[in-house]
Amino acid sequence: MQGPGVVSGLSGERGLLEQEAGADTEAANLLPFLEPGVRAELQAVAAQHVLALTGSDSGRALLAGQAALLRALAELAVAPAPAPSRDASRALVNLAADPGLHQQLLAADPELPARLLGCVLDPLWPWAEEAAAVLANLSRELVPCATLVEKLMVAETERLGLERLVNALCTPSYNAAAPLHYLGPLLSNLSHLAEVRAFLLDQDRCVVQRLLPLTQYPDSSVRRGGVVGTLRNCCFEHGHHKWLLGPQVDILPFLLLPLAGPEEFSEKEMDRLPVDLQYLPPDKQREPDADIRKMLIEAIMLLTATAPGRQQIRDQGAYLVLRELHNWEPEPDVRMACEKLIQVLIGDEPEVGMDNLLEVQVPEDVERQLQQLDQQEQLELAQELRDKGAPRT
Repeated sequence: MQGPGVVSGLSGERGLLEQEAGADTEAANLLPFLEPGVRAELQAVAAQHVLALTGSDSGRALLAGQAALLRALAELAVAPAPAPSRDASRALVNLAADPGLHQQLLAADPELPARLLGCVLDPLWPWAEEAAAVLANLSRELVPCATLVEKLMVAETERLGLERLVNALCTPSYNAAAPLHYLGPLLSNLSHLAEVRAFLLDQDRCVVQRLLPLTQYPDSSVRRGGVVGTLRNCCFEHGHHKWLLGPQVDILPFLLLPLAGPEEFSEKEMDRLPVDLQYLPPDKQREPDADIRKMLIEAIMLLTATAPGRQQIRDQGAYLVLRELHNWEPEPDVRMACEKLIQVLIGDEPEVGMDNLLEVQVPEDVERQLQQLDQQEQLELAQELRDKGAPRT
């Protein structure tokens, strides 16, 4: 029997409990220094301590149980100078990155999304990027995302809604002190909701057309990826495919161009491509982010859901770009997505009654078979990734 091991374990548990109690006391002791009216230099030291705590799982778990402290932190994040708003905002970014803490954050301050939104859309707020990052993290979960959309819709009449959010995203000089790159993933998260997609796809607003140039935005993959994610989500609305592919929007060249490289095509092949994809320079680079490349492929795949969409994408030479991408693509999962899209474009048309692939009802037995095939593909992909990472002998 190993009695000493049990004693050692009890001693370790006692030490751990004492550490946790000490940390809990430390967090409680910080609260008075975060309150409004406290000298700014004391607030700054306290905010730095809280920010340090949010850098670890244990620290975030500790703060999750401190509702009054979370509320004070939220107040501090939107307070004007000389309050240490930046460190408070950065602490909220870390806390909001943990989906398990969203409920506690919103319970401590139900108005937090609306107040952060006001900061984001204030062109003079110096820490608007941090506020946007908090909202981007919060909006990854359905409940806070829906709460934020509700605030945006209500704020539409106050000029603090989606219209201004899109305007800020599409205007690099909107805030001279903050680039607002995180508005990209924020809008992408929001576009998972039908009412936001309805706003984005409103043909009278021309929102999608304003987003399209940002698929090539050179200064931030965060902004670029957010916009591509937004466009992909809009492509789920098959009732708008004709408009998206038509001359009013002409979305396909904007999805294909980031996937295109410097490859040369014959004159006959070149004539099939949209003008923007013809005669690309020899130093043309593909989108460097694999996740963004995959989202671009997924967006095109969604546009192939209907027979007219598939035909138009074929007619515009998408296969040529995708063929070269498939030959070049170094990431197995992106290459697999590309291969599936190519198969749709070069394969036989579905039988009558299956013209819209997004509306097809798949029988249960077929769905099980497809799931098994998908699992097999994932296993093969994992094996390929392991082989890719194996040391050379």
